[in-house]
Amino acid sequence: MSATLPVVTLDGPAGVGKTTLARRMAESLGLAYLDTGAMFRCLALKLGPGAEALPEEDLRARCAQYAFRLSGTGRGSTLFCNETPVRGEVRTEAVGMLAARIAAVPVVREALRGIQRRMGEASPLVAEGRDMGTVVFPDARFKFFLDAAPEVRAVRRLRDLENRGQSADLNSLTDQIRRRDAMDRNRAVAPLRPAQDALLVDTSHLDIEGVLGVMLHHIDVHGGARALRAAAL
Repeated sequence: MSATLPVVTLDGPAGVGKTTLARRMAESLGLAYLDTGAMFRCLALKLGPGAEALPEEDLRARCAQYAFRLSGTGRGSTLFCNETPVRGEVRTEAVGMLAARIAAVPVVREALRGIQRRMGEASPLVAEGRDMGTVVFPDARFKFFLDAAPEVRAVRRLRDLENRGQSADLNSLTDQIRRRDAMDRNRAVAPLRPAQDALLVDTSHLDIEGVLGVMLHHIDVHGGARALRAAAL
C-alpha cells in the first residue's frame, strides 16, 4: 500500500524505550501519542488471568465491553478506557506477561486493531507497539523499528522501576524480557518484525536524545511535518 496515513509508527520489543521516545516524538511534532501496549495491558488487566483460554465468542463479547479513545497531543495525550484514564497500574511486570498472552489471541488483536486503525484515520498521531508498521498502519507515512540487546533493555527496565520506587532483580528482568521476546517474535498472529520500509535503529549504544535525533532527522529529510500534513489531506 502507498504511504498515505499521517501516522508515525514505532515498533520494537519490550524495554527498548518505545514509550518514552514516542511521547517525545509526539511532543516534537505536535501530534497525538497512541500507546497501543497500554491498550493490551489495560485489557489484560480487566480480563484477568486465563482470558486467553476463553472460547472465541466469549472473549470477543468481553472485549466489546471496553471502549478506548485518545485525547490531546504530545505530553497531553491521554488514553481512556470506558472514559477512565489508563494509568500506571498497567505497567507492572505481571500485567505485561498477561498482555503478552492475550496479544497472541487473534480475537483480541482484531478488536484492538480496528480501534487503533480508526484513531489513526481520524487524526495524525505517533503510534508505538509491536505491529504498527506491519499490520495496523502498513500505509503510515513514517515507520521506525527500535531494538537493543536484552541485557541492555533489562538494565533500562530496572532503572525505570527503581525510579518509581519499585524493586526488581536484574537477572529475573533479563529472563522475562527474553521470554517476552520469544512470545512476541514467534506468535502465529502478527509476529514482531520490522516493516520492510521501516528505518531500523539499534538503541543499545544511544541515549534517548540520540535515538530521537536519528528519527526526527529522518522525518525532516523526507518531508517533515509538511509530509504528515499532506498525508492528512
